[in-house]
Amino acid sequence: MAAASAQNAQPQLLFVDGTFAELATEMAEYLNVADEIKPLVEDDKQRDEVLSKLVRASAALNSVPEKEFTAASNLMIHLVMQAEEPKRHLPALCQAFAQPIPSSPINGVNLSLNALTTVFNLVDPKNPIRFNVFSAILKFLKSHAMFDVVQPYLQHIPTWFDDWNTGDEFQRNMYVEIADVAAEAGHADDSFEYLLKALRTFDADEKEDISSEEAQELSLRAVKEALLSPTHLLFNDLRSIPSVQNLSETHPVWSQLLDIFAEQDLEDYKDFNDEHEGFIEKEGLDGEKLLRKMRLLTFTSLAAQTTSRRIEYAAIARALQIPSEDVEMWTIDVIRAGLLEGKLSQQDQAFLVHKVTYRVFGTRQWQELATRLDSWRGTLANLLDVIRKEEGNARAQKERDLQELERKLQGLDTGSGGTSGGGSGGGRQRGQGRRDGPTREPKEPREPRQRTDDDD
Repeated sequence: MAAASAQNAQPQLLFVDGTFAELATEMAEYLNVADEIKPLVEDDKQRDEVLSKLVRASAALNSVPEKEFTAASNLMIHLVMQAEEPKRHLPALCQAFAQPIPSSPINGVNLSLNALTTVFNLVDPKNPIRFNVFSAILKFLKSHAMFDVVQPYLQHIPTWFDDWNTGDEFQRNMYVEIADVAAEAGHADDSFEYLLKALRTFDADEKEDISSEEAQELSLRAVKEALLSPTHLLFNDLRSIPSVQNLSETHPVWSQLLDIFAEQDLEDYKDFNDEHEGFIEKEGLDGEKLLRKMRLLTFTSLAAQTTSRRIEYAAIARALQIPSEDVEMWTIDVIRAGLLEGKLSQQDQAFLVHKVTYRVFGTRQWQELATRLDSWRGTLANLLDVIRKEEGNARAQKERDLQELERKLQGLDTGSGGTSGGGSGGGRQRGQGRRDGPTREPKEPREPRQRTDDDD
């Protein structure tokens, strides 16, 4: 499907050769309607009539042998594309192709899908008839739970809408069909995503539009899917849609239930059940699933409202209305759901919150945030005072240590000087003591005498 959308020129089938009359006659003989076609086939003015008869007979293609189906379907497509207005014949032809051939239980579905895709690719990308062909493909994929086949092409939907110059109603129908295909294949998240796209096509400025029967039916469907989805835990995206907001006037009980799951707690949900006894069962909702989701959301709100970020096991058990021994199990579940991050302390019987997801962020949440910021500011101010006090104590202690060190050094210098003087004086005294007694006069140095023979 993407191939043709990337080209401006209209693609053509290969290996199809011959005049329209020749090919139409060949196709008529293959479908056993040659007697009806022969009187008309030579007259170009009767071409649409010929094609109408061939298209009506094309339902027989689902009974041909598997090996002949592709060639026969390609020839049929080629003939229809020769019409002045192919859109007159394409819906019926797509309907015929949408019936997989019984002779091919393994490949029949893929053969039919290939034929439908060939039609889509052969239609000019700017031609609005492509919308109808794509709708036929979606219906076929839905009946065979083949959402994975179309999923890669959904990114082209906005471009195709621009090419086809489609209005809101056509776009809405397309989004609903995509949501149906996804739901049939078990892709609940994708189904919900395209359901929201469909709801956004209603004109928010037109009260009649958002309160129409279609808008309210789709809104109720979206609310049900969101409530029952195990992964859809936040509801702001849904409540922001005007047609969903209008449920408060057309379906107030549903609107009340949505508000409870969006921002209220388990106690409110139980009050709702008491007030509207049997509503959950009557509307086909799964009470066990809703109760479980409500407990997870209540746990989230409890964590968001706890300024200390420390929740006692007993508080959790009261809020969720569960036995104390189940607290850790529910804590693990809410963490797995991605609503909370934190750490269990079995020793202290408390849960330490590290990160929490706010279900809504309105006036009350801003007030809670302001309270928490004030608390943090007070804590930081106290911490700053403690730090400054400790800094002062550290400076004073440092000064005391320096003074003590100076005193020790001065004492050391004084002690070292006295010991040195006493030692020197003692040494001199000892030296003087050794020179006590009679004083000798120094002798005159004798002159050197020369050696003579008499000295021998």
